[in-house]
Amino acid sequence: MREAVVLVHGLWSVAGVDLLRLRNRLNSAGYECHLFNYHVWGKPPADIAVKLHEFIKKIKEDVPMVHLVAHSFGGIVALHLFDQFPYDIKGRVVLLASPVNGSAVGERIRANPVTRWMLGQSHVNGLSGDVPEWKGWQDIGVIAGNIPIGMGLITGGPELPHDGTVSVEETELKGATDAIIVRESHLSILMSAHVAQQVIIFLQTGKFDQETTTPLFDAELA
Repeated sequence: MREAVVLVHGLWSVAGVDLLRLRNRLNSAGYECHLFNYHVWGKPPADIAVKLHEFIKKIKEDVPMVHLVAHSFGGIVALHLFDQFPYDIKGRVVLLASPVNGSAVGERIRANPVTRWMLGQSHVNGLSGDVPEWKGWQDIGVIAGNIPIGMGLITGGPELPHDGTVSVEETELKGATDAIIVRESHLSILMSAHVAQQVIIFLQTGKFDQETTTPLFDAELA
């Protein structure tokens, strides 16, 4: 059976270029990859999620199984997608370094009048922390990084442990099927062959390979 993966980039990605290496590895594993591109200026995550739904709907016309892999703010968009269209996608979901509990770095940027514009409407039911709760609609895996190197350090960084932009605590999703920590930063998590393999394992089985990683937290269904 043909299986597709929709990749959703983070807040400041340039047309999803930072996802290309992960996309190539997923392609090599036999997945048909599609990159969903968006911008946050004038669009809160709930509105972006509607566009994502339309994007996936077109793919589903040709491919019966569609998975979702989202990085950083893209994971917040994914939660809004399932909140609005909870049973519309047959496939698994992986969130990579997504601040589903809000972003300390984002709040500092928003508090500064000089930098506030950079976030667009991403704080609305998003980086502010009030995202839709996950209700266990399907398998969802969470991967967090703990190498503290990244742009978030310019604002002082989040609480340790963190990946330079997002803390491990900010990624913890109640109701997640499985969750792990990897030795990566917020950007290198997209470049890592090991992370790509963990994504593939989860898409295939609904679980990560815990023997080669660190469990993130005790994930239980909500």
